[in-house]
Amino acid sequence: MYDAAYELFTTKGINNTAIDDIVKKAGVAKGTFYLYFKDKYDIFDKIILKKSSVVIKEAMAETEKNKDEFNDFIEAIIFFINYLIEYFKNNKMLLKLIHKNLSWGIYRKAVYDIDTNEEMKRLVDIFMENMNSGDYDIEDSGKTLFIILELTSSICYSGIIFEEPDNIDNMKPVLFKSIRKILTK
Repeated sequence: MYDAAYELFTTKGINNTAIDDIVKKAGVAKGTFYLYFKDKYDIFDKIILKKSSVVIKEAMAETEKNKDEFNDFIEAIIFFINYLIEYFKNNKMLLKLIHKNLSWGIYRKAVYDIDTNEEMKRLVDIFMENMNSGDYDIEDSGKTLFIILELTSSICYSGIIFEEPDNIDNMKPVLFKSIRKILTK
């Protein structure tokens, strides 16, 4: 059902996709859908979390693999964000689907949900640990993470999908400079 819903959401959009479309494409009965999901927004949220966690997991693994190249936490964050951008450049349909839900959805689910994907929780924990070792308090750390993810998501969407105000490769240096300013005390 996930694959069927994902394909329909990316081709038709969530508003133009009905539960009947999902079950027909998946080859299951409507009752089966309701065993697992309360409505199409429930499966949409789960797809967002599932797809986002794959991207986050890959970005975290690459960042970890290259950690000896970074002078500090800020450069690790820039590397991580760059990985996300490059991933979305190659996966525009996924970007169209999750861009409005990447930032707060990831943070909220990682911090507050009991059944959270471990990658999401780990990302938030690493970020919070590094932020809290500086002059930020716990509340500011969470808000800062939200701002960075929201900024990245918006810039990715505008720069990759619409190339506005410029293409993403020309936007990256400005984005990275802004993230450095946000994280610099």
